Amino acid sequence: MITEKNIKDLSQIVGSEYCYIDELMKKHTTFKVGGPAKIFLVPNSTEELREVLLYCRNNKLEYFILGNGSNLLVSDNGFDGVIIQIFKNLNDIRREGNSFRVMAGALLASISAKACEAGLTGFEFASGIPGTIGGAVIMNAGAYGGEISQVVAEVTVLTEDLQVKVLKKDSLKFGYRKSSVADMNAIVLEVLVELREGNQEQIKALMDDLRKKRQEKQPLEFPSAGSTFKRPEGNFAGKLIMDAGFRGYSVGGAQVSDKHCGFVVNKGNASSADVIELTNRIKKKVYEKDKIPLELEIKLLGDF
Repeated sequence: MITEKNIKDLSQIVGSEYCYIDELMKKHTTFKVGGPAKIFLVPNSTEELREVLLYCRNNKLEYFILGNGSNLLVSDNGFDGVIIQIFKNLNDIRREGNSFRVMAGALLASISAKACEAGLTGFEFASGIPGTIGGAVIMNAGAYGGEISQVVAEVTVLTEDLQVKVLKKDSLKFGYRKSSVADMNAIVLEVLVELREGNQEQIKALMDDLRKKRQEKQPLEFPSAGSTFKRPEGNFAGKLIMDAGFRGYSVGGAQVSDKHCGFVVNKGNASSADVIELTNRIKKKVYEKDKIPLELEIKLLGDF
């Protein structure tokens, strides 16, 4: 249970202008759904982040680290704890030769734009992924044949015991939509992204081509959390969902996209309950038809 003292103490750590009470999470997720977070904090530095985490642990307050909310579904009842958003203030991008040292809150789109500007290639695949580098490392985000694991040289994390540690690539154990950072319950602070010299015009042309493909194939005109389900081994979630008859299928304001069945979109005023009911129906029908279990790719936060 969060008390007035907790609110006052946390407000003093980050500053009152960066401490929000009962902040609606629909304002901070790409799905545009979700109830209120009891406390919503935006730390200004790694030191503030560590101090907030230490306070939460010492006072047994539940907390959640938030990027830009691109792969997240928050309960309609919200989150009765502390949301710590790192993407707005912890997003510095610094060039080091053919590499970039990037703070965890930097958007992938911003990094790809900087890389293009510098004539560095290797990050084009991530230009349209709506997430931060911190979240991308944790889940080894990827698209169009590229994955974050291909460009990461090292990652600086805050370990479970709140120690700063540098992890080299070979210790990150990247897999399909996973890495050892998640297994460690560590928090990404900074990432060294290693790229190669390239032709700026070719880099921009590839980014433009990928953007066009996304616009043609993905429902970017509606709020969503990206791909709703993980790709089953040897198959595609979107095809399984389409073949099960769910194209355009709705529950409340949540709908399986007409354009790409791998996406559940918010057609207007969807609730988290709508999304969960829809995904449950999809999982049930696909398993009955094809005996293939679908697993959510989006993370759930709060009570469902």
